[in-house]
Amino acid sequence: MSVEQERLKDKKWKHWGPYLSNRQWGTVREDYSPNGDAWNYISHDMARSKAYRWGEEGIAGISDAQQLFCFSIGLWNTKDSILKERLFGLTNQEGNHGEDVKELYYFLDATPSHSYMKMLYKYPQAAFPYEQIINENKQRTRNDPEFELIDTGLFNNNAYFDVFAEYAKANVDDILIQITVHNRNTEDARLHILPTIWFRNTWCWGYDTYKPQLISSNNEEIIIDHHQLPNYKLHIEQKTDILFCDNETNVERLYGVPNTQHFTKDGIHRYIVEGNEKAVNINGSGTKAAVHYNTNIKAGESYTIKLRLEAHQSNRPFQDFDAVFKQRVQEANDFYNELQQAITNDEEKLIQRQALAGMIWNKQFYYYDIPQWLNGDPAEPPPPAERLKGRNADWKHLNNADIISMPDTWEYPWFASWDLAFHTIPFALIDSGFAKQQLELLTKEWYMKPNGQFPAYEWNFSDVNPPVHVWATWRVYTIDQRNNNGKGDIAFLETVFHKLLLNFTWWVNRKDKQGNNIFEGGFLGLDNIGIFDRSAPLPTGGYIEQADGTSWMAMYSLCMLRISLELALHNPVYEDMATKFFEHFLYIAAAMDNIGDEQNGLWDDTDQFFYDALHLPDGQNIQLKVRSMVGIIPLFAVEVLDHATLEALPGFAKRLEWFLNYRPDLAALVSRWQDKSADEKHLLSLLRGHRMKKILEKMLDETEFLSPYGIRSVSKYHEQHPYIFDVSGKRFEVKYTPAESTSGLYGGNSNWRGPVWMPLNFLIIESLQRFHFYYGDDFKVECPKGSGNFISLDAVADQLSQRLKELFLPDQNGHRPYLGDNVLLQNDTHFKNYLWFHEYFHGDVGKGLGASHQTGWTGLIAKLIQPKRPLLNQ
Repeated sequence: MSVEQERLKDKKWKHWGPYLSNRQWGTVREDYSPNGDAWNYISHDMARSKAYRWGEEGIAGISDAQQLFCFSIGLWNTKDSILKERLFGLTNQEGNHGEDVKELYYFLDATPSHSYMKMLYKYPQAAFPYEQIINENKQRTRNDPEFELIDTGLFNNNAYFDVFAEYAKANVDDILIQITVHNRNTEDARLHILPTIWFRNTWCWGYDTYKPQLISSNNEEIIIDHHQLPNYKLHIEQKTDILFCDNETNVERLYGVPNTQHFTKDGIHRYIVEGNEKAVNINGSGTKAAVHYNTNIKAGESYTIKLRLEAHQSNRPFQDFDAVFKQRVQEANDFYNELQQAITNDEEKLIQRQALAGMIWNKQFYYYDIPQWLNGDPAEPPPPAERLKGRNADWKHLNNADIISMPDTWEYPWFASWDLAFHTIPFALIDSGFAKQQLELLTKEWYMKPNGQFPAYEWNFSDVNPPVHVWATWRVYTIDQRNNNGKGDIAFLETVFHKLLLNFTWWVNRKDKQGNNIFEGGFLGLDNIGIFDRSAPLPTGGYIEQADGTSWMAMYSLCMLRISLELALHNPVYEDMATKFFEHFLYIAAAMDNIGDEQNGLWDDTDQFFYDALHLPDGQNIQLKVRSMVGIIPLFAVEVLDHATLEALPGFAKRLEWFLNYRPDLAALVSRWQDKSADEKHLLSLLRGHRMKKILEKMLDETEFLSPYGIRSVSKYHEQHPYIFDVSGKRFEVKYTPAESTSGLYGGNSNWRGPVWMPLNFLIIESLQRFHFYYGDDFKVECPKGSGNFISLDAVADQLSQRLKELFLPDQNGHRPYLGDNVLLQNDTHFKNYLWFHEYFHGDVGKGLGASHQTGWTGLIAKLIQPKRPLLNQ
């Protein structure tokens, strides 16, 4: 066991971590507008002057686990109009494809205890092109690509700084900080580097007037005076100026009201950029401070700053600095060498390590107390009355203050329940304790509603995400079990199972409109995949019965069955629960074939595919024949049970035998339940062999779903044959669009009408592996369709995994497909091996799209790279 693995046993090693958001402005939490216009209530321009209520942001930043104290990096190249303290990006209204960060930064390395972390920020030496980026994107339509910082040409002549931030912990409360700036230019360049510390403002809201202080005892250290962080100091190796102000709102700048505080949050900006010497406190105290290095960096050379944040009284804080850093880097290498010992491809090792680094760097302190947010704070003006009936007003029990894995801490600096479930899979490879804690978190009573509903995401907690929490719980359990010499964490499994029972009941009671085991669910995270916004009232009236919603619930039932059986091996009372979910699965399987007594199932015999069904008020039923991921999701409802498990649970086995004999109509719907495979296994699936093969024919057809880089979310067939639906003189259309969204349906920055999405591809792969576990190597399908190449389902899964890996792997020209055709990103030494993990990928050429900086579920590539083990549920 490596040193890093030993550290994970001590929770104190995670007291400090990369918990700062990359964007706090524009979040729902900070929005106190009457109309819920979060993007404009606090803008990027306002952010430098506005003290936040619920969290903090910074570049390459860290904080303690309650975010009482923060550290990040400020920069000024002598040309910008704004001190670079936060990352810039466009709001949802400004971007031609929605919100989008417009910076270049990379998460390069990290250990799960945060004992070592490394990040890179690329800073232009010319003035940052804020207006150019805003204006150019305003001129572009949904049919045009996004205009990125790299497109401005500012990096073409190497006129930029590479700013590397590294952290190494000497102990749980002793953090070494090293900032190394490389001038990539052929000319000397001046740079102001401002390592910045501050307290989150907890004193202005009327609950606790205690105000901590930062105090300069000399120019070699800053005393951090906070009663919850005793004895901390920031040591400074190289003596220089220290600038102080306060983390207080500049109400005069923002609202035209005289300031009651002389020193405000933007004081360091005003001192450095505007030359206002009165903006900082010359008496050397405040609640925000920056160590100021004004340096001229020679062409092609670098400049290094060393700091130490610690709770001890070190007399010589930098004596062992280099030795500790070297040791932590070696321990990080040892940790990943052990993880990657079965990986032979160095490129795959690089991809996996940076993917996992991004997962770690995208942890965030998330604080949101809905009652306080709705009612306002005693020391502040009362919020508009509209808030009490507006966004999230029915989630008054919700009170979050935790470290949570975020999808992307700039674009999505808030948790999303189904994203988070996928995040736990790569986390389970390196820190199963954190993965389990994340899954338990959403089931806590201060997260989930008393009726069992999980909060979806900050913009609308009441929306409905696919119920993948149960799948993630089982997968994390099995991964942790293997990593723990076959011993499973039954307490974890049982704890989450009980809460999932409530959630399952909520789905049955709220989303099965007709009580016939066909589910709606709304948009279910797939945004604009359908002809209509499935979360809004339909323009036709009526309702949609969803192939994907129903399949998710079938999958939910099977996962609950599997967990019940595992728990029953330890406690026989769970055998009854296993029977319940077995029967529920059969009822859903029947409903997929036959909605009520109408003989109008979601399966289309002509097209041999599943479709949503639109039910109109006049009783008419219409299949919405869009060939999309909606029709592939039924693959996910598959489970294989060892006959030995049934023998170990005779009560469950007896009940099954009775039920299947009593309801042969239902038994006939399940794939060969009465048949055992040669090695004593039983298959439960929505799909019999014929239907599975027909779905796979379309899925593995390169003119339909099969892309060189995975499975498309909509069939390429619709590129030349759009699906069109006319109602009340208005035309609705679904067309295959492989890149950014050209539809404004359900938001402008998410597109399920063609691109490749990692999470559903991952579920496809795992489903094929489970089918193979039952059918074995003799069951073969043609892949790709028309190739004449017939292979096992496991080999199909391997091919899909390889296609997904090839998004990131260099091709024969040394180019990574996800980087597109940008020559600098593909070829330059200082770019090509620094990786991003995008939200989704172009359905034809694989270019990365959407959120760019570690959208969490794309971290699943780390699990796909990890070699399989010859066991079920790999």
